[in-house]
Amino acid sequence: MGRLTGLGRQTAGGTTRNPPLAHPRGSSRPAPVGLAYGLGAYLIWGFIPLYFKLVADVPPLVVLCHRVVWSAVFLVAVVWLWDGWGELADALRSGRTLALMACTAMLLAANWYTFIHAVTTGQVLQSSVGYFTLPIVSVMLGVGVLRERLRAWQILSVLLACAGVAVLALSLRQLPWIAIVLSLSFALYGLVRKIAHVGPLPGLFVESAIMFLPALAGIWALGGVRFTPAKWLLLMLAGAVTAVPLLLFAAAARRLRLATIGFLNYLTPTCQFLLAVLAFREPFTARHLLSFSLIWAALAIYSADSWASMREQR
Repeated sequence: MGRLTGLGRQTAGGTTRNPPLAHPRGSSRPAPVGLAYGLGAYLIWGFIPLYFKLVADVPPLVVLCHRVVWSAVFLVAVVWLWDGWGELADALRSGRTLALMACTAMLLAANWYTFIHAVTTGQVLQSSVGYFTLPIVSVMLGVGVLRERLRAWQILSVLLACAGVAVLALSLRQLPWIAIVLSLSFALYGLVRKIAHVGPLPGLFVESAIMFLPALAGIWALGGVRFTPAKWLLLMLAGAVTAVPLLLFAAAARRLRLATIGFLNYLTPTCQFLLAVLAFREPFTARHLLSFSLIWAALAIYSADSWASMREQR
């Protein structure tokens, strides 16, 4: 099979070269196609707990190591097919970029491990809290790190989200550390990736490459090779489960408005919430309902304020 060209290089000026899966320029159907890609990406992310339930008998750290290794292998094939070595070379030329990618690799490993642990220990509901509150945590990071100023409605949304997390902590009688680690690690990941100026696919490839040897060593050290052929196939599938939604998201992001992407973001934690309550039968008490109600109110206010701000800037 011949290689496909056009991985979608992002230059310093923010332009892209023939993005993968891109719809021909001038087509009248970019939005519907982009919406299909976006729905595919966020639905896969939303229902990914079903996959990790299939490997719940494997220690989370071993699953993490396999996810890293098979993601790297899968991404090598993807980069080869789309002839993306030039884009990778651009990302690898800068020592500063590599240092930033090492940071994002550690943040990604922490996020992946925490999520796998949440699924295998029956705490998917708490993981959905982490991803529901992610936009609010990102806003708070913008204030703390980038010195951004909050609008009045944003302040209210932050206070409501904090109240929701506090109610959850009272319900659990401990800090909801899974929700906190998931939201904080991914918000920091997004912030550092924004500074690094590396595209989604080459970025994930570099991160997987950085983690590859430690993950491979971890598989051997933790005895992560003693599985049945069926279990091996499931663990190898982690590469595709990780990379495919990223490819779909990258294709969607080039076709959809930011507002649409913003609303699609809520699809993933909603699916996780429904899985936790309806499929996995995790406890959902009155305090859980109050906690989620406060968080959902915060998101509604945040989304409405963001929408109004975007309309004013047009």
